[in-house]
Amino acid sequence: MLEIIDAKPLLRNTASAERHGYAPRPDDRPLTKFENRGAKLGHGVWDTVFKRI
Repeated sequence: MLEIIDAKPLLRNTASAERHGYAPRPDDRPLTKFENRGAKLGHGVWDTVFKRI
């Protein structure tokens, strides 16, 4: 998904390169039931944040 969205010329990824293109979870976004379940099962959870330019 990240590779496809990165290829869009009108979108800019706001995450730093040191995070491999993924953004930290925004503080204002509540933890979802799906995300909580995945974390409990040991799955990774990643956020993407893009801005239109």
